[in-house]
Amino acid sequence: MRLPLTFALVLLALPAAARDKLPAGFVYLRDVAPTIAQEIRYATPDNFTGAVLPGYGAAECVLRREAAEALARVAQDLARQQLGLKVYDCYRPERAVRAMWRWAHDGGRDGDKRFYPNEDKLRLFSLGYIASHSRHSTGTAVDLTLVPLSPLAPGRTENRNAPCTAPAGERASDTSLDMGTGFDCLDVKSYTRSGAVGPEQRRVRERLRAAMSAHGFRNYFREWWHYEYVGAPLRAYDFPIEPK
Repeated sequence: MRLPLTFALVLLALPAAARDKLPAGFVYLRDVAPTIAQEIRYATPDNFTGAVLPGYGAAECVLRREAAEALARVAQDLARQQLGLKVYDCYRPERAVRAMWRWAHDGGRDGDKRFYPNEDKLRLFSLGYIASHSRHSTGTAVDLTLVPLSPLAPGRTENRNAPCTAPAGERASDTSLDMGTGFDCLDVKSYTRSGAVGPEQRRVRERLRAAMSAHGFRNYFREWWHYEYVGAPLRAYDFPIEPK
């Protein structure tokens, strides 16, 4: 389709950042699936490093279009069960992956121990919790959880200093169903089929896995929240995440 000349001239007059905010093939999730909640943790200090990670200039979920559209289909299926999705992380710039690696090996500050209460920081890389390369940088991986479409009843006593392995009623609330641990909990209890959590938590994890698998996503066994979309290009990127 040919653009009207005046419209084409307007596009050319825009700054490059306005015209090309995302590489070809990438989308903001809220443009494809606006009902999916977002709580992008690495755009805040509320993560295991205790700091905002490089490249997270906005708390926005960015994905390859194929993965975003598949995630929208997952959300449609779950809505029939009065459930929704909330994403914690999507595309991750390579600079952020490198920052995680440096943090894990720098021998310095411990970051936020709530996220790895039972492990030494220096062991997190060798145990497979932190990697030197990530599928997130290809825009085909997403970290997420299940949330009820109706708000959870109030009455919880939360402790923002509680470890991620604490019972759901004690650790900081994030509106999700009880998955047995918090997000980004670097602990064996986070293994998707861990026997260290109760049967109800395992059932909810399996509910998420089944919903995601039905639309082409594969789970990483050490993290109940991590899914990779199969069937999209796997080139890694390092463009920053900017406000929409």
